[in-house]
Amino acid sequence: MSNPMQGPGASNQPGGPGGRGLPTPPRGWPIGSYNTYAEAQRAVDHLSDQEFPVENVTIVGVDLMQVERVTGRLTWGRVLGAGAGSGAWLGVFFGLLVGLVTGDIVPTLIAGVVGGIVFGLISAAIPYAASRGTRDFSSTMQLVAGRYDVLCDPQHAERARDMLARLNIQ
Repeated sequence: MSNPMQGPGASNQPGGPGGRGLPTPPRGWPIGSYNTYAEAQRAVDHLSDQEFPVENVTIVGVDLMQVERVTGRLTWGRVLGAGAGSGAWLGVFFGLLVGLVTGDIVPTLIAGVVGGIVFGLISAAIPYAASRGTRDFSSTMQLVAGRYDVLCDPQHAERARDMLARLNIQ
């Protein structure tokens, strides 16, 4: 059975074009190229709105880049605060769960929160101390593309290209 997220020609079936679920390069003729994923998605949505068989279309990110966006400076206060906060939430979850089973909600919830905070402090402090200041910032990672090409199976490509020519993406 083919996975619709893999695009044309891909298959999860052994012996299929995708061979045992392994990734395969995209195939098809280019019908559009866009600067953002939102524009490429809008183009495919336009084709879908026109009742075009979009199962023959693939969006391909080209010129991939891994982008790390720095979100702030890490200090002991921030690290311990984040550890205590996440530990407290974990403690609330387990405290409520155990409290509902035992029928003793309040004391179990308090014990869960205190235990969670201690666990959170320890699990945040050890890795930060081990880094010895080599990474004193927080960040998020993204995989982005320089452009997004929309490909289509050759038997439908000309019609799709004509339909997209009528769509004015700004």
